[in-house]
Amino acid sequence: MEMYDRIIVPIDGSDGSERVTTHAAALAEIHGAELHGVYVMNAGSFAGLPMETSWEGIDDLLRSDAKAAVSLVEHAANERGVPVETHILEGTPSREIVKFAERGECDLIVMGTHGRGGIDRLLLGSVAEKVVQASSVPVLTVRIEGGNQESDPVVEAASAETNAGAPESASDAAATADGEQ
Repeated sequence: MEMYDRIIVPIDGSDGSERVTTHAAALAEIHGAELHGVYVMNAGSFAGLPMETSWEGIDDLLRSDAKAAVSLVEHAANERGVPVETHILEGTPSREIVKFAERGECDLIVMGTHGRGGIDRLLLGSVAEKVVQASSVPVLTVRIEGGNQESDPVVEAASAETNAGAPESASDAAATADGEQ
């Protein structure tokens, strides 16, 4: 049973992004889905810089980071033979991710979470948390912090399920993202 046709993976290029892209590509392969890599340039975070700072230089830096990040998605998709498109957007990350997913008729958002807790989470919030709260599209979060990148449970599950047939349900394949159900 194919539950997903279009999966988006918002990516920021931070440590652990490769784990998220590998997970998303494995799910896309299992479900015969397209993978859409999304990077949101948050230019508002540079609003406090001195006026003499060159906006062109910052824009070039942001675009360079964006291209490097979405190339991770392309690489993961190409390794699994999954159709892939990448998109570089501008705006507030959580808002743009939700708009893109809903406008693009996506079936699933797969994104990383850094596992913040306590006061950091209270003060900073989390893009993943904001997307979960605002999205009508299901969101699967993959814990990045402390994750073992050598052995990704969903990749192992994807390989086993490909050989053994379709998973009993999508949650069976996806529930192993953090090694817990």
